[in-house]
Amino acid sequence: MLIPLAEQLRPVTFSDYVGQQHLVGVNGVLVRAVESGKIPSMIFWGPPGVGKTTLAYIISRMLNRPFFSLSAINSGVKDIRQVIDDARQSGSNAILFIDEIHRFSKSQQDSLLGAVEKGIVTLIGATTENPSFEVISPLLSRCQVYILKGLDEEDLKLIIRKAIERIKESTGVSLQIEETEALLRISGGDARKLLNAIEIVFSTSKADNGIIVINNEITLKIIQQNLAMYDKKGEMHYDVISAFIKSLRGSDPNAAVYWLARMIESGEDPLFIARRMLILASEDIGNANPNALLLANTCFDAVHKTGYPECRIILSQCATYLACSPKSNASYAAIEEAISLVRSKGDLPVPLAIRNAPTRLMKDLGYGAEYKYAHSYENNFAEMEFLPEHLKGTTLYNPGNNARENEFRQRLKNLWKSKYNY
Repeated sequence: MLIPLAEQLRPVTFSDYVGQQHLVGVNGVLVRAVESGKIPSMIFWGPPGVGKTTLAYIISRMLNRPFFSLSAINSGVKDIRQVIDDARQSGSNAILFIDEIHRFSKSQQDSLLGAVEKGIVTLIGATTENPSFEVISPLLSRCQVYILKGLDEEDLKLIIRKAIERIKESTGVSLQIEETEALLRISGGDARKLLNAIEIVFSTSKADNGIIVINNEITLKIIQQNLAMYDKKGEMHYDVISAFIKSLRGSDPNAAVYWLARMIESGEDPLFIARRMLILASEDIGNANPNALLLANTCFDAVHKTGYPECRIILSQCATYLACSPKSNASYAAIEEAISLVRSKGDLPVPLAIRNAPTRLMKDLGYGAEYKYAHSYENNFAEMEFLPEHLKGTTLYNPGNNARENEFRQRLKNLWKSKYNY
């Protein structure tokens, strides 16, 4: 198979497309837009390998419009201007697809505005990052954002069946997959990775009477022996960032710096790295060392201002600091538990004493009547009930066992006595 399996199976119509039924299913928003012949500029936001690029190809094909494509990794303002000139000369509203648009700088994104506003191009951007943070406001306001979901198990199994059929058609060999768990786990929900894995397993296995039989053990063994071939970029992007984050969480600065260097050498977006550290500073360190969040935020700003190669030093400083910091996920656990309560208990009434009372009627009804202003009492504390009646005494924040949060625990215990069992 000279043409990669993933390319052979790339859908050309919505009916061939797997997943994203909220967009391409019956009455899907993209189906209706294409049928009308009028599509807005748009941004597809979702994890890798779920079909963002394929959707752009399908839309351009069905509308029979000129199609231009750029990758933000290796394109500059000059490339953008050239494509816009080509689109203008094509004489019709061309589609400009930009992969990984979050990697474009502000000036690069600015250079798109005029062409989008004048209708020279209809922009379709693809990103794995939240466009609210990565796409400039003037451009974002001119685009409709569509969220693509990760492929579920049934979607991936359907892709496996399509791959088996295509292999049989093109080679005459029957591929029998007795177990799919390893393939699904290796794919991580990424259709491209799944098809790459199937292709490698097939191409490195010997047929017996026109049949190749594989199971979990065979799949894992072959993929482990062909990692570089399986990962087309050679860096296994999401595995490396996972190793980096887990090293920071595990308080190993040596491993953290190693995985950081791997990402730097592969040309990873430094803001992607800084953003992940910003999240970790709150999720995994939190109040055990509040300065971690401040440093991570400063790191993000500094990386944004400097870029490579200098920002590697800033990233290293932040990474080693976070790795060496005491850890606590108490704040993360507290909000997750609180959200779970809200979803299970619904909108419980706010106690009268702490309700807002902007009108005379509300005051007459007792809103805010028994509220105790903390600063009017000794130690700036007055005991009263702040939770809804049905949640009295519920403990959501459980301070971690570290110097800073042990101080919090003792203070809360002194204030609330046995109420929250601190």
